[in-house]
Amino acid sequence: MVKRIALLLFSCFIAFCSFSKTSTPADTLRKAPAWVAKKGPIRPTRTLKNDILHTQLDLRFDWLRQHALGSAVITFKPYFYPQNTLELDAKGFDIKGIFQLDTLKKYDSLQKKYIYEYINDPLEYTYDKRLLNIKLRRKYSRFDTLHVLIDYVAKPNELPAGIVGTKGDKGLYFINADGLDEGKPQQIWTQGETEYNSCWMPTVDSPNEKMTQDIRLTVEKRFKTLSNGKLVESRLNPDSTRTDRWVQKLPHAPYLAAFVIGDFAVARDTIRNGLELSYYVEPEYAPHAKAIFGRTREMIDFFESKFGVEFQWDKYAQIAVRDFVAGAMENTSMTIHAENVQTDSRALLDGNSDDVIAHELMHHWFGNLVTCESWVHLPLNEAFANYSEYLWNEHKLGPEQADFWAQGSLQQYLGESEQKQEPLIRYNYTDMEDMFDNHSYAKGGLVLHMLRKYIGDEAFFAATRNYLIRYGFGTAEVNDLRESFEEVTGEDLNWFFNQWFLSPGHPTLKVEKSYDADKVTLKVTQLQDSLYTPIHRLPLKVDVWVNGQKETHDIVVSKAKQTFEIPVKQRPDLVDFDAERQLLGEINYEKSKPELIFQYQHCDKYLARYEAITGLENQLADSTVRQLMMQAMSDKFWKIRQLAVSNFSEYDGLQFNEVERLVQSKARVDAHARVRTEAIITLGSFGDNSNDPLFREALNDSSYQVVSAALDAYLIGKPDDAVDVAKRFENAPNSEIVTAVANYYAGLAKPEQYDWFMLKMKRLKSAEMYNFLQVFGKYLIKSDGSVQRKALPMLETMARNDPAYFVRFGAYQVLGLLTDIEGVKAMRKDIRNTERDPKLKDMYGQFGEF
Repeated sequence: MVKRIALLLFSCFIAFCSFSKTSTPADTLRKAPAWVAKKGPIRPTRTLKNDILHTQLDLRFDWLRQHALGSAVITFKPYFYPQNTLELDAKGFDIKGIFQLDTLKKYDSLQKKYIYEYINDPLEYTYDKRLLNIKLRRKYSRFDTLHVLIDYVAKPNELPAGIVGTKGDKGLYFINADGLDEGKPQQIWTQGETEYNSCWMPTVDSPNEKMTQDIRLTVEKRFKTLSNGKLVESRLNPDSTRTDRWVQKLPHAPYLAAFVIGDFAVARDTIRNGLELSYYVEPEYAPHAKAIFGRTREMIDFFESKFGVEFQWDKYAQIAVRDFVAGAMENTSMTIHAENVQTDSRALLDGNSDDVIAHELMHHWFGNLVTCESWVHLPLNEAFANYSEYLWNEHKLGPEQADFWAQGSLQQYLGESEQKQEPLIRYNYTDMEDMFDNHSYAKGGLVLHMLRKYIGDEAFFAATRNYLIRYGFGTAEVNDLRESFEEVTGEDLNWFFNQWFLSPGHPTLKVEKSYDADKVTLKVTQLQDSLYTPIHRLPLKVDVWVNGQKETHDIVVSKAKQTFEIPVKQRPDLVDFDAERQLLGEINYEKSKPELIFQYQHCDKYLARYEAITGLENQLADSTVRQLMMQAMSDKFWKIRQLAVSNFSEYDGLQFNEVERLVQSKARVDAHARVRTEAIITLGSFGDNSNDPLFREALNDSSYQVVSAALDAYLIGKPDDAVDVAKRFENAPNSEIVTAVANYYAGLAKPEQYDWFMLKMKRLKSAEMYNFLQVFGKYLIKSDGSVQRKALPMLETMARNDPAYFVRFGAYQVLGLLTDIEGVKAMRKDIRNTERDPKLKDMYGQFGEF
């Protein structure tokens, strides 16, 4: 740390001196790239004056005002130094009273027994709507355990400016509180991460605090409740309400406390030792709950076996709620999912939510059991949760599906790296919410994958087991993780952690190959801007194929420019650099057409075959490439088959009839729905009606995706029965199919179909709405002014108030199609100016008036 700071100060000094000179080389005055990290202030771990041991909450709810009426008993003791105050995070409360609870023990000589007198002393306090400072009766030591009672009202919708989060975060959410939104259930749920649980309970809202808890929820009898830990009591009250008591006996961080209230169907399962698994869904999804979540049991078994540490918590529940502000949240023993996890069993044929289910489950080891000590170290939570998705895919579906997942993660990170490049561990973040990005998640998971590849599976999982055991029910920072790996491997891994966890950016390599007599020469240049990104040390494997035989060589790239010589007996068929395809970075390595063809035919890994197929795109005039692409339609992995099929989109060259027959076969019988879907899209691109019978046949496919593509392809030709076919599917239980029908109706633009569009938008989930809005915009553009004006109030309300930022953006875009109507331009300007979500504000800034 001292050396890094010294180097930074030295760089700043040099830069200052450069600006002081009258003659300066041009490159020292160049503007820093846009992606260079914008440093905020140093973010130390929060100092704990008092340690919260236990929190007991009694909560009732005022649905009309959207208030929580709370009573909290905080059990605590001074952390180390004596204290005469208790400081708590409590955002936007009305404080009704604060009391110190104590028990006076006296001996009654007449009765010859001890008498207990309970003391309830009012306490003085100061409160600025953010921090509650309570003056205790005297100064107490770390050997004293104290209890303070706080009566309060939490008002999440009335939080003062500056307290509500940058994305409107408020900790406690009432959904359809007045019950007037037809078709939407009434619910209450919480979302605490990062530090928003203090919007509904007084606490020390920091990840380095740990506590047990007892939450009592008083609700109408028609509602179910869910919270952390076990339901130990459910009591009917004289006023026809019910009080459910949820107790968690094991300590966790305050941001992981949570509850949900609403009308849910519950499916239950059990795992070893009677551990209960439960799945809460809206009643209409009750028949599908186990199909949605049912692989959780196998996931727990797998993760316990892989990491060598049992699931530690009292139960594991998963629940889907409306209008959730995150994809999902790993509250201890009860993960909350967004509503889009709910689907029917047929939709699961097209894909399930196993990635997010595995991710939130893994947090119960990395995050809930061992918690990052501050948000600086968030990747200790999120990188492992992210990598669990790779591990689950590898276990359940095989290494090719896992590598497909890794490819997507790499693309997510590289895409983000064009705007910013940060260290994984950011001691200088501007906003703690900025930590939740594709660095902490996607890059973090891939860094763990590289570490696993470097030290080997046995060492990797032994080290993570030691880490979980040593820091379980406590907190950790990145050096704790490093030391856990060093203890197992015996190797100093500072080099790895410094370049991947503590430095920004990634390597960009240029690889040049030459052959001379009896050796292959590889010239490797690291092209990343070394003013901001370090020259990396990269242990890699190079496969050299000679005469169809492979020989693997280990190399270590560690310099800005480096040359490697590999002896060979004759000119290689292929030199495959980073043969394991595990490098988090960019590689510029040109290969000839014969090399790419050889690579596809001989390399086992999905990513190598993917690279070959994409490298040969747009070369179908070459008969060898064309034959290879036709061969690839039968590849063992679905994504390669899909790519090969898509390469024949709009094809009209040689062997067309043979190509068309192959694509037709893929559309009818391929085992994977995405390949069948791609085949139908490709057949539709051929521009005639000869495949209409196949499209009509595909309307009966088991996959919603395939049916949707077939509808688009069939209806675009406007066959005689188009109206009847659209009518058949207009109320399908799947948004992709409904959107395909909407696309057909948009082309017709009949005024009487306006009500159908309105009805569908009321019933679609947030995740489905954006694409549907684009089609609705097409309908409005083709409609007359009266229909357009009728849509304006709905679009304005959606653009301003929808809980999902991408739905607000979609509605804003549709309004942009109607700017000829008076007042719409001013409306859109006001929508932009009043938006609070920083992500959406940035999008508005990029797109301007469009």
